[in-house]
Amino acid sequence: MKRRELTDFERHVIVDKGTEEPFTGEYCDLKGSGTYLCKQCETPLYRSVDKFSSGCGWPSFDDEIEGTVRRTPDPDGRRTEIVCAACGGHLGHVFEGEGFTPKNTRHCVNSVSLTFVPDNLDADKTVTPPAPETAYFAGGCFWGVEHFMRTLDGVIVESGYMGGGVEKPSYEQVCTGATGHAEVVKVVYDPARVSFLTIAKLFFEIHDPTQRGGQGPDIGDQYRSEVFYTTLTQKATAERLIKMLTLKGYDVATRVTPAATFWPAEDYHRNYYERKGELPYCHAYTKRFD
Repeated sequence: MKRRELTDFERHVIVDKGTEEPFTGEYCDLKGSGTYLCKQCETPLYRSVDKFSSGCGWPSFDDEIEGTVRRTPDPDGRRTEIVCAACGGHLGHVFEGEGFTPKNTRHCVNSVSLTFVPDNLDADKTVTPPAPETAYFAGGCFWGVEHFMRTLDGVIVESGYMGGGVEKPSYEQVCTGATGHAEVVKVVYDPARVSFLTIAKLFFEIHDPTQRGGQGPDIGDQYRSEVFYTTLTQKATAERLIKMLTLKGYDVATRVTPAATFWPAEDYHRNYYERKGELPYCHAYTKRFD
């Protein structure tokens, strides 16, 4: 049987039965039409029509191509491993009874164990790129958050307001703290160039996620720490990062909330520090993740 040469990390997962970090795999959010092959022997394993979003952080399928995936209970009996039936390469684990789809089955597969072949490969030799996604972050004064978010590749950022009960609020209204809005930064990002995980990690490292009732010298609920998510994957990622910080001893105050109406800020707030030629006084980078 033909077997391709594996990188060290591919061997760690496929041969040594390791696991890639959740929300880091290249196929986690891929929505293209095609077939997923075994990375090691190129046997077709899954079809894109059976792929669904579970929010777990790994590609999820509710069915396999018949006869291509073998199930084996883990030695401790707690989970069921799935491997390529042709070469024995480790894929991940299978779960039943969760109710995600009518088939009631979830194959949780490491992206690194797979190779995706799009249906249009013979036509144009390209894969349809993922559509841009949007997330919103509140971490104190939006000037500083916007400044640091602009350092990332593949993003477009804009300051504004979210989370309150007043339509088209002005900066003066939000500053009173009476509207319920937070100063937020809208981040439109290209998933092919930067992941939500990378963006969210930066967010937690450019402000103090443990501070309540403000951020740095800026006091008031409008300067609170909050992630406004637009997908369940974003929600799960933010919650996982908060859990990681909690395990490190941080008393995290950051809220994780569904996105609401975004109201753009006045023009004079946009790209504030770059226009002023200054560095943020309200935000600084502190590494919190390994």
